[in-house]
Amino acid sequence: MFDALNAMIVARLGEHGPLLLAGGLGLMLIVIALPVFLTRKAEPFDKLKKQTRDTTPNRDRDPREGALRRASDKSDKLNRFAHFLEPKDQVQMSAARLKMLRAGYRSKNAVRMFHAMQFLLASGALCLGLIYTYLISLSQDLDLQKIAMFTLMPAGFGYYLPSYWVQRRLQTRQQLITEGFPDALDMMLVCVEAGQSLDQSISRVAKEIGAAYPDLAEEFEIVSQETRAGKERVTVLRDLSERVGLPDITSFVTTMIQSATFGTSIAEALRVYSAEMRDKRVMRAEEKANTLPTKLTLGTMMFTVPPLMIILIGPSIHGIVKSFAGG
Repeated sequence: MFDALNAMIVARLGEHGPLLLAGGLGLMLIVIALPVFLTRKAEPFDKLKKQTRDTTPNRDRDPREGALRRASDKSDKLNRFAHFLEPKDQVQMSAARLKMLRAGYRSKNAVRMFHAMQFLLASGALCLGLIYTYLISLSQDLDLQKIAMFTLMPAGFGYYLPSYWVQRRLQTRQQLITEGFPDALDMMLVCVEAGQSLDQSISRVAKEIGAAYPDLAEEFEIVSQETRAGKERVTVLRDLSERVGLPDITSFVTTMIQSATFGTSIAEALRVYSAEMRDKRVMRAEEKANTLPTKLTLGTMMFTVPPLMIILIGPSIHGIVKSFAGG
């Protein structure tokens, strides 16, 4: 019976029909199982634990707490799959969270959503690859290498697409923060020299540069909010350095901490450091300008030298060919 079934599948789907059929059935089972897990009702024991945790009277709670909890529940539907979608190692989990923070994704389930997107995109691309392979196999014979290429390459592309997106977002965000940091320092220096404290100047700068540099304004706003909440300034500045991950911000944080520790003037330290940042910005611009001739060399050789050679040597070659043809 199995031999007859195998022969029928090979006759309809080709030589690799059983492999395609097995892959399609596996993906179909995954697609069917995911909605079942996502819509599964909570266990009675989980409900009991939730009731025991929520023993505080409702009248003593902030009315906004319920809305925040409901929003958290809506955005945390993947919580039951956390052990599948998050790294098991604490070091890897911390590194993944830090990377998502530096890319601008501050949600508590950002790492979980990242791995979920990897899984969904890889599965979807694999399904599309299987469908494409099946349609191609109807018109021509495919060997195992082509089948693997048509099915696994889209899956790999879908799996690594979120990683590329996050890395690209991280680099773009750091570049924008680097470009806006000298202007923010100049504005901060003006605020400090006008009589404001460092905390007030950071809050003022966050409001003023929001339109031009929103990422840097967001970081300064976080610093301002954490300081108002009662967190120590040294801890807040070190958290800023860790979140951004740029040498310029790290040097700024070190300068501010040393100035507060040794009792030196913050305005003087800001004046010296802002001048250094302006010089570094000019140096970066000059560095990019100096690399332009090297980058243009290949284009010049490809698009300038061949037409020039045709113009210079073409008439001579034409005269030589014409003289041989006349002789």
